[in-house]
This record gives sequence, C-alpha cells and structure tokens, in this order.
Amino acid sequence: MSKVEEAKQRKNKKKKMRLVFRSSILLVLLAAVVFVLVSNFNKDKTVIGVGADAPNFKLQQMNGDGGELALDDLKGKGVMLNFWATYCGPCKDEMPYMESLYPEYKEKGVEILAVSLDSTDLVVDRFIDDYELSFPIVRDNGGQVLELYDVGELPSTLFINENGEVVEKVSGPLSLDRLEGYLQQIVPQ
Repeated sequence: MSKVEEAKQRKNKKKKMRLVFRSSILLVLLAAVVFVLVSNFNKDKTVIGVGADAPNFKLQQMNGDGGELALDDLKGKGVMLNFWATYCGPCKDEMPYMESLYPEYKEKGVEILAVSLDSTDLVVDRFIDDYELSFPIVRDNGGQVLELYDVGELPSTLFINENGEVVEKVSGPLSLDRLEGYLQQIVPQ
C-alpha cells in the first residue's frame, strides 16, 4: 500500500471516529431533552377531587361591585364553584336553576360562584343581563383556574364545604333536583 493510500485511510478513519463521537454526543443530548420533556409532562399534577382542599384563586368579578374575588374570601361558607361559558348550551340551561336557588341558599350560608371561560367581557356582561344573574360571576380569561382545578367538560361544578374541602365534583349539566341535593350537602353546620 502506498503512503498516499495509507494517508487516505487514516483520514477516513478519523472522519468515521469524529462522526461516531458527534453522533454519540447528539444522542446523549436528544435523550436529555426527551427526559426533560417527559418529566415535565408527567409531573405530579395535583388532582382536585372529592376530599381535596380547594386551592385558592383570585379573579375579577363581572357583576356586583366588580372587585377582585378570592375563593378564600368565602371561607366558612359552602361554595358551589361552577365552570361555564356562554357558548355552552347545557351551561345556559343550568343558569336559571342556579339563580332560582341562590337567594334561599345564600341565606343558609352557601355561595354560588360561577367561573366564566369566555374570552370577552362584553359577551359575559350581556349574558348576565339577559339571565338577570345575581350570584357572583368571575372570568378566567387565561384559563389558569380551569387548569388549576383540572376541568375538562363544561359545565363542571365543584361543591365545597365551609372548611374548604371538595365534597362533590360533577362533570356535565345538573338538573334542578340534583343541584339542590348537592347544595344541601354544603350548607354550613
């Protein structure tokens, strides 16, 4: 073998070694990225279900005095926490039931708090006026509270006792009778 051929072979060998080394580094980096993504995706998500403490949040109230309303402001009361939107047909069906029961249960120490997932104030304001809603309505325009409570289907409702513990979590619409039954469960003792 000539010196020129030997030099070519050494050069090719070095190229192969560099390629193997670079590929190995790339694989290690790729594995690290996949690990980080999977770890973040599977992070222990606090599931808010029956028996869990309802996490606090603070949102702008759409009706009433228009100030900020925090869930902690309602400690000592039973709370019906309803997630809804104006584009949700079953949500619209529930609103008259909620409004009809609100005065009676407010006197008993139960607060109805409706969290709107609509994107604009105008739509929510119009809805409040059309349905003549008197219970507090807040708007979760960023979806933070929706995510915090791991809500999927609309409407979804959590019934929280006076100690801040979730007593019931219901996905889907409620009839008047079912709604009243759940409200009775969270009347403070």
